[in-house]
Amino acid sequence: MSTSATSRGVIGALDAALRDAVRREGVDPQRESDVVRRLARQVVRDHDDRSLSGAGAPVEDPVAVVDELVAGVAGFGPLQVLLDDPDVEEIWINDPSRVFVARHGRHELTDVLLDKGQVNELVERMLKSSGRRLDLSRPFVDAMLPGGHRLHVVLEGISRGFSAVNIRKFRLQAARLTELVELGSLTPEAAAFLGASVRAGLNVLVAGGTQAGKTTLLNCLAAAIPGGERVISAEEVFELKFPHPDWVPMQTRQAGLEGTGEIKLRELVKEALRMRPSRVLVGEVRAEECLDLLLALNSGLPGMCTLHANSAREALTKMCTLPLLAGENISARFVVPTVASAVDLVVHLSLDSHGTRRVSEIVAVPGRVEDDIIEVEPIFERRDEQLVWVGGIPPRPERYRRIGVDVHALLNGAPDVARAPAGVG
Repeated sequence: MSTSATSRGVIGALDAALRDAVRREGVDPQRESDVVRRLARQVVRDHDDRSLSGAGAPVEDPVAVVDELVAGVAGFGPLQVLLDDPDVEEIWINDPSRVFVARHGRHELTDVLLDKGQVNELVERMLKSSGRRLDLSRPFVDAMLPGGHRLHVVLEGISRGFSAVNIRKFRLQAARLTELVELGSLTPEAAAFLGASVRAGLNVLVAGGTQAGKTTLLNCLAAAIPGGERVISAEEVFELKFPHPDWVPMQTRQAGLEGTGEIKLRELVKEALRMRPSRVLVGEVRAEECLDLLLALNSGLPGMCTLHANSAREALTKMCTLPLLAGENISARFVVPTVASAVDLVVHLSLDSHGTRRVSEIVAVPGRVEDDIIEVEPIFERRDEQLVWVGGIPPRPERYRRIGVDVHALLNGAPDVARAPAGVG
């Protein structure tokens, strides 16, 4: 933005005039940004009219000034230009003078300089629309910004010196498996196989590291669920977005000021089972809610979830560990065979040094356990930078036959079975 020829004093006066106008009109800045922009244009025009009689310096770039005023009043101030930049994937503030971004998987220090008051004001403004709070009793917060971006804040005192802020932007790079093929994350053969597996009702675990693309892949898999099925999803914060005619998304809730009213992810998973679901999705499994999800999957209800892990094998190990957090009466002797029988496929994603997100392996879980180790059968592996079928066959072939798919022919690349039925993503 170029406002170098306009003094900060003029910008400050225009900002104050715009805020006065917003208060007079009774406008909610974040919900009525178009009204704020109209008022900002009027404030700048009025200033220019006065400057003709020598009552102040004229504004040389009215469009840029209007953008800056709107960002300050209705947006998120100096961070708005980063939020509007389509190449920026994530923004974080280590301290007010060190604002970083991630572009294409790589970190950059920006030239944005804030002060402590600005950071506190921005955090307060961001939380206003989410209904979530941050105070000494709750020094961490996860919230969703109006644009779908995810906010995480660690309060000063827990982080040293300043509050630490992360904004993970919602960037809809792909909504269907075919679009992941275009991005190079999947091969057409692997995409056709995953789409058929979802339609067949297999249980899929999506694993990978931070920013590897797990939520994007889960969205694309969910888009392949047949439209006649009822989908219930549970998340810490709303992140899933996929086209489906019968879908109820739910998110957790913080405790109120009196310390009551908290809704945990585990409660949402249990609640989902009372809502006549055909599928259950859990945005990210982190703790004891894993037990409730396993019990649901083990009862014959198809589902999918994401989980942080370094490989498909480690994802299964973690699925066997997290349910133990549910209580002392939960033992590995129960959990391990339950995971083996509940999970059908594990899809692992990775983020390479160039910032490219790709599926690195797809493994089947046949349901066998040997010495408390779950057996797996690789289906697709990345070899020489290519995701190739390595001979593995998924479990439950009868479910593929039920939807009219010959899974052996599909994995061998037969075009007539790789195509989804009409109306299915």
